Order: sequence, then structure tokens, then C-alpha cells
Amino acid sequence: MAKKAKHKKEKNWWGFDTGSINKNKRPQDDFYAYANVGWLKSAAIPPEEARWGSFNILRYETELRLKKIAARTRDPLVGQIYRSAIDLKHHNKLGLKPLRPLLGHVRAAKNKEELLKTLAHFHRIGVSGFWGTFVDQDAKQSSRYILHLWQGGLGMPDRDYYLLDGLEQRRVRDAYVLHIKKLMRIAGTSKKGAERFVKTVMGIETALARGSMCKEDLRDAEKVYHKKSAHELARISPEIDWQKFFALIGVRKTKKIIVGQPKFFAAVSKIIEATPLEDLKIYLEWNLINGCAPLLSEPLVRENFNFYARTLAGVKKMRQPWRRALGAVGGCVPFALGELYVKRYFPHSAKRAIDALVDDLFLAYETRIKKLDWMSIVTKRKAVKKLRSMARKIGYPSKRKSYKGLVAKEKDFFGNMLRASEFEHRRQIKKLLQPIDRAEWHMSPQTVNAYCNFGLNEIVFPAAILQWPFFDMQADAAINYAGIGSVIAHEMTHGFDDQGSKFDHRGNMRNWWSVADRKRFVKKSKRFIAQAGAQKAAPGININGQLTLGENIADFGGLVIAWDAYQKYLREHGRKAIAGLSPEERFFLGFAQMEREAVRPEYLKTQVLTDPHAPAPWRINGPLSNFEPFYKTFSVKKDDKLYRPSSSRASMW
Repeated sequence: MAKKAKHKKEKNWWGFDTGSINKNKRPQDDFYAYANVGWLKSAAIPPEEARWGSFNILRYETELRLKKIAARTRDPLVGQIYRSAIDLKHHNKLGLKPLRPLLGHVRAAKNKEELLKTLAHFHRIGVSGFWGTFVDQDAKQSSRYILHLWQGGLGMPDRDYYLLDGLEQRRVRDAYVLHIKKLMRIAGTSKKGAERFVKTVMGIETALARGSMCKEDLRDAEKVYHKKSAHELARISPEIDWQKFFALIGVRKTKKIIVGQPKFFAAVSKIIEATPLEDLKIYLEWNLINGCAPLLSEPLVRENFNFYARTLAGVKKMRQPWRRALGAVGGCVPFALGELYVKRYFPHSAKRAIDALVDDLFLAYETRIKKLDWMSIVTKRKAVKKLRSMARKIGYPSKRKSYKGLVAKEKDFFGNMLRASEFEHRRQIKKLLQPIDRAEWHMSPQTVNAYCNFGLNEIVFPAAILQWPFFDMQADAAINYAGIGSVIAHEMTHGFDDQGSKFDHRGNMRNWWSVADRKRFVKKSKRFIAQAGAQKAAPGININGQLTLGENIADFGGLVIAWDAYQKYLREHGRKAIAGLSPEERFFLGFAQMEREAVRPEYLKTQVLTDPHAPAPWRINGPLSNFEPFYKTFSVKKDDKLYRPSSSRASMW
């Protein structure tokens, strides 16, 4: 691993990196490069990483802290799971042995009814196969939980890798075929047997891909909401005994289910009907071995790495055992680990400072909504009502998450992972009989990230992201507003992006817009789509404007709301130059440097083809090219590359 990044040495006391500025680059042509080229030239991506930037560096530094906690803690669950995960010698001694009882269940099935029983067991222990099941809010009745069915069953990241013949899709598909062969040979299958696995798995998964909804439509909250009775589901997918399946996963009574993709489940039914039992068993055996490979002996772990990290993301080297062990702990008992992290590393003073900054951002957003010239007064009032109703969760949960009853054993890593998955599965199923828990978090405190939950109408910021380079109580205010301020405002804007805007102040998917206002919103969205879609991200691959629409709206909203809040701060606290830079220049520098990252070519291609987030340069240059204060601050003129005529600029909130 690369040496620990010393952030405090990279920055001056005011919190931004003047050494990264490249004065040979014109800010009017490529502000991302102007602000970051100095850093990018010297930034070596560690061999264990697909990309390296502000988020990744902070995640690694957080992991170093978590390592100390996990190695020394008296918490039995955290400690035992960590020690079981890091004991590679024991993993290698066991080989495939932990998996054999589960493989036996698959191989012993005498008919498709018995295979359904095995599939249900896999769902309980977190092994994928054909489809996914989860419990979440009912999008149109946000006061209740409901069971969801979701398309799945693919070993590659997206259906297009099976269906399209672009250079990148063929490269990944060929590598996946080789991965199936290699993994099955390592698992003890004969050469001829491995060839049969390839033929069978690729045949079934390609059929599943043909029935799958595209990634652009998967983002559409309305297109993935289909409330069905068990009887209606049986008509869609008659080959599956759904009542039996639900009972086997612990759901005794369910009047309604949300079926995310009805056409997919119709396709699954036909696939199961037309496929011989032995081929279905091969497919489930593959899902089991491929899904569990990271939990077994080193040869299996390494082959899993070779496809999912090396091929898809260009990663050169597996992470050290301690990092992989932390990932296991975070997967099993994330909030037990998070509680220990918060006690040791998150000061209450930081939470108070963030709360004050969030107040400024909410005020700035409300002011912007009230001043919009394209929205009617009636819709504005509803938008403001939704904003004022938006809950904020900062740092860590107010309610402790219990893991009572979960058993961890120091010499049973595989068993620990399965027991933790089944424990969480039971917790989720129990929700079906309970009221909505508005105190629940869906991201642990040690996570360097944030999210907006449409159904709860809330924004959530874990403790680990509330530190430099996003936030530092000693830094220049410009950096805090441009850094964590724009991140917070980004999540706020998600509540009003192309999907979040479909949910009302109570978290129900309900149209609260006038017809004319919604038409104007859609028209304005098309400009974001066109701008992003015109940008080349990788050789032969442009950004997918439709897929990235929500994130691009949120990136612009994050910028403009944070800017407005910072302007209020300047009016109240005064202006001063630092290092020869005006407050406005420092704000834009902070905004650009927060997003900087070096990426591997393989990762970039996978990101552009599958990820709703655009590559980093566009996440900076895109919003700035649409923002008038940037033009004024850096004197952007007609012949500059970032210039857009005011009539062609994208804007929303």
C-alpha cells in the first residue's frame, strides 16, 4: 500500500492546496485541470486501488483508525469477526470445505420444487440467484414497510455486457468466460465440467439479461413500482411457487408485494420452465461458488479479485488482509464498529459546527426556490414545505443498533459471514410487522459518503465524511462551504432531482407539481442530459446523460446552494484575501479540489457504462460552465472552452 497520505502536510493552514494549481492551464478552459493538475501529476494510484482522490484517501485514513479499533477492541463481535477474517492460514487449510454442505443442497435436489427450497435458503444467507428480495418502504405509502422483488442473477455488472458487442463489452465478456472456467477448475471441476459450466451459466445469464430492465429505467421510481398481490405475481411468473418461496424466507403472510420489473419475472418463469433441472443446478452452484469465493481460500479469493477488481477496475494488487478483514466486519456488524469509531474519533464540537452550516444551506435553498422564475407560486409553496420537512441526520444514529443473538466464532469466518447475513435478513423480515423506524440509518458512521432517502425525506451524513478535505473547523470558510457544504447541498438537491422530485414532503411518491411546472422541469432536464451526453469520457465512450441526470442536477444544485450560503457568510463576517486569492476564487478552488481523483482506464470505462455518477472532470467543469458567478470571478469570455451562451446554460434549482 502507498504510504499514508499526510493531508495536513498537503494543505496550508487555510485548507486548500495552492501547490496543485497549474498556471499553465487556463481556468476558463478547464478549471478541473487548472485546480488539480499539480496534484494529479504526482498522485500515484496505489496498486490496491482503482482510483485515488479525496474520498479514497479519507477512506484509507479511516481504515487505519478502524484497524486499531478492531485489533484491540473488547467488543466480542467486532473482535472475533476481525480475527476470523484475518486468519488466512486457517482459510487456506479449510479450502472449499465450508461450502460443501451448501453445494450438497444444490446437488441433492431431485426436482425444481426442491431447488426452490435451496434458492430460498440462499436468499436468507445473502447468496444471490435469479432475483433479489428486500424489505423497504412502500413508495406510495411511506408509513409502511413492504416486501420488494428485484431483478438479478447476473455475474457481470450490467445487462449490456451480455447483449452489446462494443469493444469494452466484448473484453469484459471474454474475461468473464475465462473467470468461470478458472474458478470452477480451482473448485475441483474437470476441464470438461468447467466448459459445461461456461455454456450453461452464460446461456442462463444471457437469457436473464434479455429480460432485465435497462439501467436508465432502473433509476425511474415510477417504472420500478408495481404493487401486486401474490395471485397477480403468480400469473406473471407461474413457474415459481411464490407462496412457498415467501414462507421459506420467513414471510408468512403478505397481501401485496412491490415487483420492480414484472417483465423480468415473466422471463425468469419461462427460463426456469424451459431449463433442465441439471442446468439450473449448475447455475445455482455457480452463483454459490462465485458469490462465496471472497470468503474462502486464497486461490478462490485471488481469482475473484482477478475478474471483479483487475478486469473491471484495473486494480493491480489485492488489498492487505487487514483491509479485507475490516470489510468483513463492516459487512457483518457495521454499526457495532461505527459506535466504537464515533466514541474515539468524532468530536461533538464537529457535529455542532456542521449543524450550523446545514442551517445556512437550508436557508439558501429555500431562498432560491422562492426566487425561481420558472415555477408557479403553488408549486413553490409545496417545494418549500418539502424542504422544511426534510430531516437531517449528522454523525451517528441516535438509537443503538442491536446485534443481540448474533454468534461469532474466532475460527469460523465463513460461518460468521453467513450467520450475520441471516441475522440481518431476519431483522429485515421482522420490519414487515412493525411501523416505520425513522431513526434508522442505512449507512454506518465510519462510511465516507452521504445519502438522501426519498421515502423518509431525509439527508444523512456519517461522521467519517465530516473531516478534511471536506470539513475542518480550523480551515478557511470558503473551503468548508465548497467542500462539505456542496456535498450536503448535493444531497438536499437529490430530494428535488428527476426522481426525488416525484416524492412529497411525507416521502410518498405522489405528483405535487402542476402540469405546466412539471413540463418546464422536464424541459430543463433535457439540457443537462444533452450537455453531459456530448462529453467524451473514455476512448469511444461518451457520458450517458440520461443515466447521470440525477447526479448532474445534484452537482449543480450543490454548487449554487453552497455558493449562496457562502455569500451570506461573507456578508456577515467580511471579506479578506488569502494567498493572493479572493474569497470567490478560494471557493471555486475548494469545490474543484474536493472532487479530484486519478483513475485507472479500466475503472473509468466501467464507471461510464454503469455508474450514475459522471467522471470527476465533468462533475466540476459541467456545473461551473453553467454558473454565472464563475464567469465573473474568472472573466470567462466567448472564446473560452468553458463558455456557454446564457441561453444554452443548464439550470434547475
